Amino acid sequence: MIVEVIMPKMGESLQEGTIIKWHKKPGDKVERDETLLEISTDKVDTEVPSPASGIIVKILANENETIEVGKPIAEIETETDKAQTIKQETNPDQQKSEIKIEMPVQKETTAPSNQSIIEVIMPKMGESLQEGTITKWLKKPGEKVERDEMILEISTDKVDTEVPSPASGILQEIIAKEGETVEVGAVIAKIATAGTFTTTTEKIEQIQTPITKPQAKTETHIQEKVAKNIGKRFYSPVVRTIASEHNITEEELASITGTGIDGRVTKKDLLAYIETRVAKPQVEKTITLEEPAKPTVKISKTTTQEKYLPPTTGDDIEIIPMDRVRQIIAEHMVYSKHTSAHVTSVTEADVTQIVRFREKFKDEFEKREGIKLTYTPFFARAAIEGILKNPMINVSVDGTNIIRHKRIHLGMATALPDGNLIVPVIKYAETLSLTGLQRAITDLANRARNKKLNPDDIQGGTFTITNYGTAGTLFGTPIINQPQTAILGLGAIQKRPVVRLIDGEYLIVIRDMIYLSLTYDHRVIDGYLAGTTLQAIVQSLENMNQETIML
Repeated sequence: MIVEVIMPKMGESLQEGTIIKWHKKPGDKVERDETLLEISTDKVDTEVPSPASGIIVKILANENETIEVGKPIAEIETETDKAQTIKQETNPDQQKSEIKIEMPVQKETTAPSNQSIIEVIMPKMGESLQEGTITKWLKKPGEKVERDEMILEISTDKVDTEVPSPASGILQEIIAKEGETVEVGAVIAKIATAGTFTTTTEKIEQIQTPITKPQAKTETHIQEKVAKNIGKRFYSPVVRTIASEHNITEEELASITGTGIDGRVTKKDLLAYIETRVAKPQVEKTITLEEPAKPTVKISKTTTQEKYLPPTTGDDIEIIPMDRVRQIIAEHMVYSKHTSAHVTSVTEADVTQIVRFREKFKDEFEKREGIKLTYTPFFARAAIEGILKNPMINVSVDGTNIIRHKRIHLGMATALPDGNLIVPVIKYAETLSLTGLQRAITDLANRARNKKLNPDDIQGGTFTITNYGTAGTLFGTPIINQPQTAILGLGAIQKRPVVRLIDGEYLIVIRDMIYLSLTYDHRVIDGYLAGTTLQAIVQSLENMNQETIML
């Protein structure tokens, strides 16, 4: 059977994509979900997995060719089975097209077989996200839905969004309930398309594989020592990873009381268990030396004392449960610390000329552009120039390989009204002017605070800037935003006395100064590279003045 590979839809507004590289050629064997090619759009570069196992028989689009969404780009010949029929449903405007494999029908009556069930799956909303929480179903079983009509709302630690229906029909079954956290790719509902009927006398097994929702390649670091499901209990990737690292057995996991949804063990539950568990007493071992004249030596291992835990009840304390977003942020912070060897270097920069420039032109800028001129785009521009001079700072790690990113996708850490944090990304930041950077920063910050970001806005970052100086902090040591390997921290700008050489004489003057910190992954970035990058950023900032700044 021939299965067509089509150009996937990578965003709501995207209608085409460019093929960067084919990983396979005609005649090559390919496994299902094996990377088939790389594509690029104006929002994201990603790899496309194969929708089926088989042989590549034809490539219909060449490298560097731009193809409309939904157009066939290759053909795969699968193993033929007379008992199977393969039907590909493709729609250029539909975000999920599916291959449906209908297995042999076992009939007890001669009723016609035109059943078509579409599975709704949990979408992947970001590179590092492996699950999402269903916050609200907008439709109930039995209700009619139109293709692209919103049927539910989901939430992750990065974005809240609505999920459209992949087809028109009747919402036949809701598998995942509101408040339930579901892994990416899991089936959450079923839609019966037009003409569908079900009977008790006909059984049709269907396997539906989404082929136009490729997932960016990420490194999960999940050790499969712990099963995803033990009995009826589900364990998240983070919990399984921590359990493997601490040699927690499946029996121990099963004994932990979970505080999550449906009694699920959360990372907080597991860490609390690890902190308080007592090592089992070791059996006293007697070592008898061969020489009879020497005494018997006994080696015993004492047990570990339990750590003191503060009381969890009483009038003098208040218990504040973490909300879901805060729990996931906490998990990601600990995951980053476990993954990267964090080192921070600190320097300072004289930004007096930037302060004077902004004070002089901020009113004119706001009147002309309709947005405020902040300090952030100046630091973004300096960071970009520092990266361009030191490209090996703009990297990520894939196993034993270093991936150098040729474009700069700048993450901007943004505080939300509820106290949580999100990092929207300015794509191709090196192409933007100072005004363009300010527009992008303002737009992303506003949409982040109003929960209007789309998945593309939070994916693909290669370097992040965080401004902890807004709260008056002089400098800090931020945690790396995985899978990146460096993050620039901005302290508060303050007037300080500094020594300057003026007309051959050293004088104490008052200048606007700022501390900059660069936290980096010492697995792939050494101190010298970090130092030269920081100095390039400082030089860029100190060279900005009325003559050099181009709005």
